[in-house]
Amino acid sequence: MAEKVSLPAKLINGGVAGLVGVTCVFPIDLAKTRLQNQQGARVYSGMLDCLAKTIKMEGYFGMYRGAAVNLTLVTPEKAIKLAANDVFRQKLSKDGKLPLWGEILAGCGAGTCQVVVTTPMEMLKIQLQDAGRLAAQRTVTASAPAAGPTPSLVASQTAQPGTNAPPRASATRITLELLKTRGLRGLYKGAGATLMRDVPFSMIYFPLFANLNAVGRAEDRHSNPQERAPFLQSFVSGCSAGSVAAVAVTPLDVIKTRLQTLQKGEGEDSYKGIIDCTQRILKREGPSAFLKGATCRALVIAPLFGIAQGVYFLGIGEHLLGMLG
Repeated sequence: MAEKVSLPAKLINGGVAGLVGVTCVFPIDLAKTRLQNQQGARVYSGMLDCLAKTIKMEGYFGMYRGAAVNLTLVTPEKAIKLAANDVFRQKLSKDGKLPLWGEILAGCGAGTCQVVVTTPMEMLKIQLQDAGRLAAQRTVTASAPAAGPTPSLVASQTAQPGTNAPPRASATRITLELLKTRGLRGLYKGAGATLMRDVPFSMIYFPLFANLNAVGRAEDRHSNPQERAPFLQSFVSGCSAGSVAAVAVTPLDVIKTRLQTLQKGEGEDSYKGIIDCTQRILKREGPSAFLKGATCRALVIAPLFGIAQGVYFLGIGEHLLGMLG
């Protein structure tokens, strides 16, 4: 039978995993956001082109725009997600066994719980990540005598003449402006789309991880798989399940990203909601647009969750609590 879940230890493990994972893969996540938001002028041809142009125009640390928000909020987000899944699995288990429907339901609960933190985190991160793309787009279209995009929360400052550096905006300023102009609802714009993405992701990821992690150990398949799996198996299972789930929900992630982006470039659509966004993307860009950034998402999520499961296996939270206790 699975051991009782130590909630503080799971929260620490989730937090450490989130911090390490985000630090490793954030530049790819930035490329994903910029590629998904491309509608009009084609600034980037792919992930590598995006990263190369970002370094050229914004410097090395330009790849980490918005990372501070992620590093601050990813700890509670990942901690809630991973700990909630463990708690739900334990509650739904009977005699140490958990049926497939229980695994899916536990994942659904974990995805639902994390949205409280995920939505404002993604909202702020996207504005900061996409600012560089908008600046690059303005550079590409500078030769054409056209009016620039309407000033927004992100692009309300003018870049210095003679430079390609995008206007700088801080998460704090965006947060205060959103609260002032739109209230708390401003930070939770796109909450429905975030829920629509994260719940299916968790429903796919956690059962798939549990079953991959139990390969070769059929008798332990429905107990807590992290207790007995070798480190390498736990890591590879996390990477594999994460990449499959990430690609599967990429269309939902594209919709969420478009809805949460406040500043639009020249000739780019604004959307009234999930249905309107879906219809406009289909009409203007075709079905393939829903897979924009799919490779980036797989490259981000796979190591992120592989690291997370590795941290769980190592029991960093348990060790820290043991030292303090």
